Amino acid sequence: MLIEGINSVLEALDGGATIEKICLLKGNTAGRSGAVFAKARAAGIKTVFVEKEYLDKMSVSHRHQGVIAVATEYEYFDLEDTLAQARREGGKLFFVLLDGVEDPHNLGAVIRVADCAGVTAVVIPRHRSVGVTDTVIRVSAGATAHVKICKVANLNDAVRYLKNEGVTVLAADMDGDSVYNADLTGDTAIVVGGEGGGVHALTRKLCDGVVSIPQFGKVNSLNASVACGILLYEAVRQRISERHP
Repeated sequence: MLIEGINSVLEALDGGATIEKICLLKGNTAGRSGAVFAKARAAGIKTVFVEKEYLDKMSVSHRHQGVIAVATEYEYFDLEDTLAQARREGGKLFFVLLDGVEDPHNLGAVIRVADCAGVTAVVIPRHRSVGVTDTVIRVSAGATAHVKICKVANLNDAVRYLKNEGVTVLAADMDGDSVYNADLTGDTAIVVGGEGGGVHALTRKLCDGVVSIPQFGKVNSLNASVACGILLYEAVRQRISERHP
């Protein structure tokens, strides 16, 4: 797996990702590129200096900024272990479940906002969903190094498990009640649907409720990652208000 770009590589280094080697543009050891070199050297990671043509040929995104790390494939977290650890650490549980998100740009953006919002974990299904790819890592701006991403065999079973653990699971859908009227202060999971299809009918039925984002324009839907950001930050707002009424 390739991690491209200065910020993404720095985040991967800080997050403890398993990096086999880092390719740096020859002569590029100043500024933030120099920080990459220093961190890699301190961690004992092999660093090679190469010509721009080599990086261009190696790059998938074509936006490498003179830095490409070669890392092992992403290792997903176990949902039950993640929940148990979060309970031991204290605080309210906060999950995002993605139902059929297949665009790596959407997944990367969701992971980035999940990190900002302090989400416990992002949960994705094994099938009919994009996984953590080079593009996802780049779009997340390195947040994949900090957010736990759980891959489950069946999303509906994950919904059932979370409900049994006392987590309120809410599906996001245009026909739901306004999210601004929902209580998101407790242990909460929000299910966000994929591009075009939304949350599947059975998954929605299994949830404790359905919430929506009020919309007043001519376009009747929001991008999955944008909708997710709005929903997560409504939960953040409520939780801050609860602590500081």
